[in-house]
Amino acid sequence: MTTNLSRRGFLAGGMAAAGALAVGRDLFAAASSVPFRMGLQSYSLRGYKEGGQPNLEKALAVSHGLGVEFWEAFPGHLPTTADEATVAGYKKTLADAKTRVVGYGVVPIRKGSPENREYFEFARAMGIEYISIDPEPDAFDDLDKLVDEFQIGAGIHNHGPGHRYEFIDTIDKAIAHHSPLIGCCIDCGHFLRSRENPVHAAEAFAGRVYGVHLKDVKDAKHFTILGKGDLDYPGLFKTLKSQGYKGLVALEYEENEDNPADDVRVCLEEAQKAIDAL
Repeated sequence: MTTNLSRRGFLAGGMAAAGALAVGRDLFAAASSVPFRMGLQSYSLRGYKEGGQPNLEKALAVSHGLGVEFWEAFPGHLPTTADEATVAGYKKTLADAKTRVVGYGVVPIRKGSPENREYFEFARAMGIEYISIDPEPDAFDDLDKLVDEFQIGAGIHNHGPGHRYEFIDTIDKAIAHHSPLIGCCIDCGHFLRSRENPVHAAEAFAGRVYGVHLKDVKDAKHFTILGKGDLDYPGLFKTLKSQGYKGLVALEYEENEDNPADDVRVCLEEAQKAIDAL
C-alpha cells in the first residue's frame, strides 16, 4: 500500500473528504522494515448484512474505506466451495476491492471428515496462505497429511476459557510431534481471557505462528478498543519482528457489531503507532 502523499496529509485530506471512516490506503505502509502484514479478520465486519447474512461486498467496502488490504476471511464472508465459477467470482470481487485474503477460518478439523480436504482445496484455489483451525484431538494424523500435501499452514485457534486449546502449553503439547506446518493462530484477546500472555505465546510458537488475531481485553473479561485493555501489542509486534514473522496480524474487533467501523479505525491507527515505533 503506497502513496505519493504523506501519511499525515493523506489522513487529513481523506477524512475531510470522506468522513471519519476513511483512513487511507497507505495505512501500515511506512514500516517497510517490518516483515509482517497488518490487516483485518473479516469477522469484525460480520454486522454488515444483506438479507440477515454477512455481506461480502458491504464488508469489503467498509474495509477498503479503512485502508485495509489484507484479510483473514471468516467463512460467513467466503463460504467454502469447490465451484470454479464461484471461486472466480470471489477473486474478482476481492480484486475490485483491492483486498487480498491470506488467511481463512476458523474452521473445524474432524477425523475422517471430507470437509477437511475441502478447506485446503479451497485455500489453494484462492491463494490463501494459512487456515486457522479448531482440530479435534484425534484429527492430527489427517491434518499432518493435508498440510504437507498442500503446503498450507494451519494455526490452532485458542478460544478462551473452557476451550480445549485454552492454554499455550496445551497447544504446544498438541503440535509437538506433528508437521511444522501445524502451529498456533494466536488470538490475543482469548489468551488474555485465559490469563495467558500473548507475547509469551509468540515466543513459544516462534516459527509456527500461522496468523495472529489482534484483540484487546481488560481484566480478562471485557473486549475493548486496542490500547484500552491489557494487551502489550508493542511487545507483541517487537517479538514478531525479531522472529522475522512474515504472516498476517489481523485486527479482530468483536464489539459494536452493527457498526464497528469507527472503533476499528481507532484500533488500526493505534496499531500503526506501535508499528511506526519499531
